[in-house]
Amino acid sequence: MAFIDLGDQFLALQAGRKQPADDGRHVGIVVDDKEAVRQALAREGIEKLPGRFLDFLDPWGNRIEIIGYANIQFTKAPHVLRGMGLGHLAKNADALKELSERGMAPDQGA
Repeated sequence: MAFIDLGDQFLALQAGRKQPADDGRHVGIVVDDKEAVRQALAREGIEKLPGRFLDFLDPWGNRIEIIGYANIQFTKAPHVLRGMGLGHLAKNADALKELSERGMAPDQGA
């Protein structure tokens, strides 16, 4: 059993049942620097899966998708970002548009 602390989230990993791979199911991990993760994966010899996303398989065959914070359609409260040392992060225009459409854009009190 292992816990990976992700600021205000965590990921728990443990030995589990044996089953065939499932191509659709995956875990998405939001990062502040997607390119740094891409470089770390390459440095460790971990192969990116084909496609437009930064996906790879963990040692147990689970699909992991790496997503840049600027692109994801959710936001953290400013005090949480500051507490995590990530107050400098911003959303791209597409993410802000989707957040706005949901009434969750930072300028809407999110």
